[in-house]
Amino acid sequence: MSNAAVTAATSSRATAAGKSALARLGEAFVSRLVILIPYLWLVFFFLIPFVIVFKISLSQTAIAIPPYTPVLGFGDGLAGFFAQLNELSIDNYIWLTQDALYVNAYVTSVIVAAISTVLTLLVGYPIAYGMARAPAMLRPTLLMLVILPFWTSFLIRVYAWIGILKPEGLLNQLLLATGIIGQPLVILNTYTAIFIGIVYSYLPFMVLPLYSALEKMDYSLIEAAKDLGCPPTSAFWKITFPLSLPGVIAGCLLVFIPAVGEFVIPDLLGGSQTLMIGKTLWNEFFANRDWPVSSAVAVILLLLLIVPIMLFQRAQARAQEQDR
Repeated sequence: MSNAAVTAATSSRATAAGKSALARLGEAFVSRLVILIPYLWLVFFFLIPFVIVFKISLSQTAIAIPPYTPVLGFGDGLAGFFAQLNELSIDNYIWLTQDALYVNAYVTSVIVAAISTVLTLLVGYPIAYGMARAPAMLRPTLLMLVILPFWTSFLIRVYAWIGILKPEGLLNQLLLATGIIGQPLVILNTYTAIFIGIVYSYLPFMVLPLYSALEKMDYSLIEAAKDLGCPPTSAFWKITFPLSLPGVIAGCLLVFIPAVGEFVIPDLLGGSQTLMIGKTLWNEFFANRDWPVSSAVAVILLLLLIVPIMLFQRAQARAQEQDR
């Protein structure tokens, strides 16, 4: 082989190596960009707003625009900025721990959300199980029927329950007409109405994760359990429910988290006497114009929801590592 041929072959291999190196760099950049975009989204739309709310929670109420001081800025230079920073305090958080109204609102919200989550699970599990065991041709239709309420405004759907639950509403008229009751039931403006509204409104959030878990399950395990003499109830608790546990956990979190801070349903169906943290937060922010206290309420509510979720995720990760 001549020197010219050797040189050409070497040059072509170098060119190919350079192209492959560029291709690897491009793939690495794209993969990191795909990971970076969600983090940027969380930084701009979660972390930065949270920092702003946390800063307001350390401020004091003032008759001004905005209605709190200090407003951090560099107008007075770096020394002025640090002087304003020193004026921040945790007085609002201390106030929340000393006032029984806020403590009761947090406790009531957690209890109402927990009961509503259990009720939603009891209603949603049979629906999801029936969808998963339905013929394959019917499953898309059933799935669409579950998602169908989202096509209507959430506010309109909650208002519709007022017409159903009020003393002269459709439910009482039906029960009176059938002779089941002798006088109208008082359901509206009670916690019962709140439970009904939350279960109805958040039922799809429970059904969809459950359906996803149950639809992927290998039902030959149930048949094998029956062949071995296992009763249907025992087969459900020993096979079906454990395999659907990821869907149960996901559905419970999707219902519990927004239910704790729910405002519309307690306000419209629970009445003015309902004590939940969502209504308390709204009153502090809009009625009392106390932005620092309302921000402190929001920060505590956020921590109340995030910390248990993080601890649960760590426990799940450790359990998966032990299984491996």
